[in-house]
Amino acid sequence: MSNTEKEKDPASLREEGNALFKAGDVRGAAGCYTAAMKLCGVRAERAVLYRNRSACYLRMEDYARAEADASQALDTDPGDVKARFRRAQACQKLGRLDQAFVDSQQCAQLEPKNRAFQDLLRELGAQIQQKSKQMNSTDARVQQMFSLLLDASATDSDRQKAAQNLVVLSREDAGAEQIFRNDGVKLIQRLLESKHEEILLSALRTLVGLCTGHQSRTMAIVNELGMQQLCDVMGSGASAVSLAACHLLQVMFEALTEGMKREIRGKDEAILPEPSRELRSMLRHLLDMMPAASVSGPGRDNAINLLVKQVPRKSQKNPDNSVTLWVIDQGLKQLLEVAGTVPELSQGPPLTENSHMSCSVLLSKLYDDLKSDKERENFSKLCEDYIQQHFSRPDLESKVRAIQSTSTLLQGPSDAGNRALEVPGMMDAVIALCASKDVTQQQVAVETLIHAAGKAKRASFITANGVALLKDLYKNSENDRIRVRALVGLCKLGSAGGTDFSMKQFAEGSTVKLAKQCRKWLCNESLPASSRRWSVEGLAYLTFDADVKEDLVEDKNALRAMFELAKSEDKTVLFAVGSTLVNCTNSYDVEKPDPQMLELAKYAKQHVPEEHPKDAASYVEKRLGKLLEAGVVSALVCMVKHESPALTESCRECIARAFLALVDRQQDRGAVVAQGGGKALIPLASDNTVVGKVKSAQALAKITITSNPEIAFPGERIYEVVRPLISLLSLECTLLQNFEALMALTNLAGISERLRQKMIKEKAVSKMEGYMFEEHELVRAAATECMCNMVLSTEVQQLYVAPGNDRLKLLVLYSGEEDERLRSAAAGTLAMLTAEQPELCARVPTTTTHWLEILQALLLSETGDLRHRGVVIVRNLMQAEKSLAETLMESEALEILSVLAKGGSGTADPVAKAAQSCLDKAIEYGLIQNSGETAKTAVAQVTEE
Repeated sequence: MSNTEKEKDPASLREEGNALFKAGDVRGAAGCYTAAMKLCGVRAERAVLYRNRSACYLRMEDYARAEADASQALDTDPGDVKARFRRAQACQKLGRLDQAFVDSQQCAQLEPKNRAFQDLLRELGAQIQQKSKQMNSTDARVQQMFSLLLDASATDSDRQKAAQNLVVLSREDAGAEQIFRNDGVKLIQRLLESKHEEILLSALRTLVGLCTGHQSRTMAIVNELGMQQLCDVMGSGASAVSLAACHLLQVMFEALTEGMKREIRGKDEAILPEPSRELRSMLRHLLDMMPAASVSGPGRDNAINLLVKQVPRKSQKNPDNSVTLWVIDQGLKQLLEVAGTVPELSQGPPLTENSHMSCSVLLSKLYDDLKSDKERENFSKLCEDYIQQHFSRPDLESKVRAIQSTSTLLQGPSDAGNRALEVPGMMDAVIALCASKDVTQQQVAVETLIHAAGKAKRASFITANGVALLKDLYKNSENDRIRVRALVGLCKLGSAGGTDFSMKQFAEGSTVKLAKQCRKWLCNESLPASSRRWSVEGLAYLTFDADVKEDLVEDKNALRAMFELAKSEDKTVLFAVGSTLVNCTNSYDVEKPDPQMLELAKYAKQHVPEEHPKDAASYVEKRLGKLLEAGVVSALVCMVKHESPALTESCRECIARAFLALVDRQQDRGAVVAQGGGKALIPLASDNTVVGKVKSAQALAKITITSNPEIAFPGERIYEVVRPLISLLSLECTLLQNFEALMALTNLAGISERLRQKMIKEKAVSKMEGYMFEEHELVRAAATECMCNMVLSTEVQQLYVAPGNDRLKLLVLYSGEEDERLRSAAAGTLAMLTAEQPELCARVPTTTTHWLEILQALLLSETGDLRHRGVVIVRNLMQAEKSLAETLMESEALEILSVLAKGGSGTADPVAKAAQSCLDKAIEYGLIQNSGETAKTAVAQVTEE
């Protein structure tokens, strides 16, 4: 039967699935059964396929599918004892002990002598009894906590302990269910009105336990408590309470959008209604918090943070952005109210120093989530209309609010911000207000001018019209807040040429002078953090100039002041610090032009970018050392820990770039790991820009290559490193990144079977095999070394055992390559495979006619490791089959083994020991004679003859 006919034949597919299942390839078996189902029209045969696939899913630990397939089989044949047993096993794992007990009981009745059925029945009986005791115990504990909390005569400390115990109980499935069923939500509602912060926090944390991963409970709690009460708690002045309420709402969002993460089914299983009404209610209340004067600044920031996390699509592959469109339609004006609020003015809600930045990030996220020009046009038009409406009013305060809204937009969706600047009279008003006697008006105008200078068109306009004004403000203003902002405006305009040494806007030395003043402001601790932050903004622009970089890293006080700001509560400084570090470490991407195109450009008298002499590698290396001495790693680690909208993907990318530069030198990696750099890189590798993910993963690879991974990433953290490393095995990555990822994965694969299983699950094996064919010899060798460790796993060994593949042939051929590193890796893999899977030994001669020559070359190698690998392969072949031993003994291998068996003098030689065991095996087979002397002597006699 041909392969095509087999594919169309369900019986053949079923047989193939059975064979794969026996060989341990359960995924392949499940695929065969699925394909057979599509072709099979007979109900009885389909029932068998469902039963078989259920067994596959049990092995794969996909218990929900295993239960579903077993049920399908039982629908056709209720007497199928195998299907019923598999359903019992699946239900047990899913926590549905009652159903599992009923099924196993029926199995035991049908086959009372089956020991597996009896064992499962006893096990389930014990589990049910234990669960019953646990439920009764939990119920008593819950009732005890309730009694204490409701007892007015109880002391505050007792009530506080009871509330904390309730939190602990809510984190257990049984405890959460008991609290919920005993009207615990009504009690918690009363606790939310408590004046004691600790009791209030306990109530919120208990609700987190009830809602986590449970959609039906969450929907009930949202409806019973009402979003207004939860939003009121989040909008309260206490930052700890507000943050806890924010965490609760985030858990609720996730439970409603993702459904149940844990399997809490059994008797409570029901078809849940669509949670869209509850979700819209939550979003509406969050939007209503934006302009509310009763909401505290931290509460508003937390509400914005929630919207940032929950509204935009998590992936652009998801075509549905209806939630974003709804939020823009229902809430854009409320967000612009926050964007246009100037705290010093009489009107507007209370804000924190982070509010404008958080708002600009949310507006940017919403804008980026739009799919068409029509949607973007609508967004920009709504912003323009809002700003036009305020700007056209006669009072100056409304105009200032319009300018502030524009400034916030320029920091976020800059296209909408630039369009707002086109409102007639807007730029003239900004320039005019820069000269205002009112400090607040001046500050808003100068900040807007700075943000407007981002576009080339705007920068040239401001250079022509605003530089003199900014210089005048910087020199003559009596207010430090205005002076430092004017200084940043000059810094931004002075750095318009970027890293191009030949494209400087100001006279030689001007940027160094500006940077000196920025460092002076930065170190002045008498200034508020909001003003000192602007000096870092200035350095972020000026450090494109290598002279400025050199001066900054020499100024330890300025570096420490910058790092302290990065660790502070003011999150708006994060991107400026990240950008400054990227510039100082030269970790930005620089496209090196093609030499021929460069000559053509010079010939045509076109501008050619020039690199500053102090941006050479030797200078960069010294700068990295000084940054490490000043404590840059601890600052970066603190920046990653910040939970704030200000920690944008662009900011994360800057941090990832800086980390990669810091671990470039092998001798610096230990210091980076010791200060928490390894731990900080893990989240950066999963939540970042595309470039940022790659940079973070490469930094993790460098650390894993040279450090002990179990020390660098202790505990469960080591398993989180696997996925980022595998992501580097991509054609979009450079060969260096591929190579470093393979080296790092080799180290991890040698640690434990659990890590190897993690790699298999992440589909790393096929990628490694792909790189074993790479033209670059180092990458090819690294991939083979990685595979050498991976074959310690039985699942990978089965890939070589499976018929109809050339994997073994590749290893044999690579064992004969000239590249010693590749030969060593391939021979090591071959040695392990032939030891663990003796059936492969018989296939070695079929791989190539030169197999014997390759083995002999390994035995004759000058390198001890290669000789050892070669002699182990020969020993494995001889032990597997006598015919292979005969072939080897008839070749020159006998003479070589004889010499190797003599070994060196005075030391235990593993090669000699293995060679001697080969000769002993030959004697055992009767291929060479032993005349009563030792094997060595016998062989020597045969050799002489």
